[in-house]
Amino acid sequence: MGGHILARSSFGAALLLCIIFAGPAACKVPERADRDQPQVPIVSTDYAADRETFRTKLRVKTPSPQEGVMPPLPADAKAVTYPSGGRSLTAWIGMPDNPPARAPVVIFLHGGFAFGSDDFDMARPYRDAGFVVVTPILRAENGQDGNFSMFYDEVDDVIAVTDYVRRLPDIDPERIFLAGHSIGGTMTMLAAMTSPWFRGVASLSGSPDQILWIKFGGYNRIAPFDINDEREYVMRSPLSYARSFKAPARIYYGSAEPFFGPSSRKLAEVATAAGADVVTKEMPGDHFGAVPAEIADSIIFFRNVGNAHGR
Repeated sequence: MGGHILARSSFGAALLLCIIFAGPAACKVPERADRDQPQVPIVSTDYAADRETFRTKLRVKTPSPQEGVMPPLPADAKAVTYPSGGRSLTAWIGMPDNPPARAPVVIFLHGGFAFGSDDFDMARPYRDAGFVVVTPILRAENGQDGNFSMFYDEVDDVIAVTDYVRRLPDIDPERIFLAGHSIGGTMTMLAAMTSPWFRGVASLSGSPDQILWIKFGGYNRIAPFDINDEREYVMRSPLSYARSFKAPARIYYGSAEPFFGPSSRKLAEVATAAGADVVTKEMPGDHFGAVPAEIADSIIFFRNVGNAHGR
C-alpha cells in the first residue's frame, strides 16, 4: 500500500493508529462535538514570513516513522533528483500522451509518510487530462537523507521541487499546479501559503488543524516535536494561517470523513474573508473512495484557473 498505510487520517483510521502506537486503554473515543471542532488559534501574520524566523525544535531526529524502500520505477515514469537544503532527493515524472510544447504540470504530494507506486498511480487521471505529473519523495522518506519533522521542514522540499520544475524545458512555468492526498493534502495547503508559483492548488482530505489531528488521532506517539509547545502546532496547521494562501485553492474532504468538515470550512471562511479564492467542497465517499471525484473536480478547477488571464 506504499504511502497509504498512514494516509488514512480520517478519525476511524487515526483511532486505529492510536491503538497500534499507544494501546486500547489510551485511545478513548471522544464525543463527536469535541473531536470535530477546530482547536488551533488563527493568527494574522503571513506564513511565509513566519517561516523565515521560526525553527522547529525536534525532540528526536529520525527517519520517517513509516518504513518504505524506493519502489521499482514504472516503465512510463522517469526518476530525477532535485536539490533541497544540500540534499539530493528523488522525484518521479510521468508524461501525458502527446504533451504540448509548453505543458502544464501537477506536482502531486503523496499520502502517508512514505512513497509507494500506488501514489504514482493515484495521480494518473491528471496525466490522462494532459498534465505532466511530478511526484516528489521528501526528506527522511524511503531511505532518503534528512530528519522527519511532520509537516514542517518537508515544506522546503515541496518548494525545492517546484523550483526544479520551473526550470524544466517544455514546461509552462505559469501553469504549475499543486495537489496532494491526506498527509500530502496538508503539505499542499502549507506549500500554497509559502510559495507564489502555483496557479492553483487542491488538497484532498488534508488536515487543517494539527492540534485536533494529533489530539484525537494518536499521532502524539510519532510527533518528533515538543507536543506541549502550541507554536509547533500552529506552524504546521493551515487553519492557523488561512489568510496566507497565495493561489486559488479547493479544499476537499469525503462525506464519510466528517472529522475534517468543521476545520476545513473554517479555513475557507477565514481565507475568503481575507480576499482569497479558497473553497471547501465535500465529495461523496470516504478517505480513499472520494479521491476519484476530488481529482476530477480539481482537473476542472485547474483548467479554469489555468486558462484565466494573468496570475
